[in-house]
Amino acid sequence: MKVIILAGGFGTRLAEYTKTIPKPMVKIAGKPIILRIIEHYAKYDFKNFYVAAGYKSKIIKNYFKKFKKSGEAFNYKISNKNIKITIVDTGLNTFTGGRLKRMEKFLSEDENFMFTYGDGLSDINLKKLLKLHLSKKKLVTLTAVRPPARFGELILNKNIVSSFKEKPQTTQGWINGGFFVAQKKFLKLISSDKTILEKEPLEKATKLKNLVAYMHTGFWKCLDVKRDRDVLNNIYKKK
Repeated sequence: MKVIILAGGFGTRLAEYTKTIPKPMVKIAGKPIILRIIEHYAKYDFKNFYVAAGYKSKIIKNYFKKFKKSGEAFNYKISNKNIKITIVDTGLNTFTGGRLKRMEKFLSEDENFMFTYGDGLSDINLKKLLKLHLSKKKLVTLTAVRPPARFGELILNKNIVSSFKEKPQTTQGWINGGFFVAQKKFLKLISSDKTILEKEPLEKATKLKNLVAYMHTGFWKCLDVKRDRDVLNNIYKKK
């Protein structure tokens, strides 16, 4: 099964690094986060990757030295597994939906595929995610996560604090965790390069009752600002 990684955005909130490199190349414990993401998929025996590049795509290409010899697709060994990576330029100003749409030519009819962003790490069981998607037979399945709260959580009984937790996982509300499985037909909901994946396509799928959520309660964190990089570095060093 093919895995598409959306790796072309400007990463403006991480400007300390993205002035010189694309966000997927920011290193977490010595490796670019995109490589950490690929490692996770490879752990579950997914071996065919398509990188939808854009901003500073040459830096991604230069990192994978075998790309220079092949021009687009190349073989790469990771965790003693042979995988195939294809790097595709999907435009400098293309939005997330548009980048995904541009990968349509690599998918056969009625094919299911996985896709994710180039800035999120998780311990999600990708086989279970896929199993749920195939069993529901809907257009698209996303991973729902409960992110850590930004601040400490207080539960009050009148003026008395009955519970204090320092930055716990939120107890209410799920958000898009960024690990998807979809049918190729889902791409028909994307109209142009200017389509934002998280708006029109996913909202349409919701109205059609064709969007499934795989609820993940384990580890999840995205690389959004410099502090996220520091936290992720510490996690990898400890574990």
